[in-house]
Amino acid sequence: MINDETLNEYRISGILIRVIRDNDEKNDVKGNIVAWDSEVVMVRKRNRKVVKLSREYIYQPYKEERICLEP
Repeated sequence: MINDETLNEYRISGILIRVIRDNDEKNDVKGNIVAWDSEVVMVRKRNRKVVKLSREYIYQPYKEERICLEP
C-alpha cells in the first residue's frame, strides 16, 4: 500500500503517475493525484475525469519503466 508521504509528494509536485491494477498495460490509469483517505486515492485523468482507486494498487511516476506483476 502506498504511504501518505509519497502521495503528498506526487500531489504537490504534479507528477503524472501510473496506477498499475493488473498485468495488462491497457488497464493502467494515468493521471494526477487529487486526494486520498485510508482506503482510496482520487486520480484526475488526462480527460479531466476523476476516478477513485484502491490504495492497494501500485502507484509510480509515469516516466519510470512499468513494473511487471507476477501472474
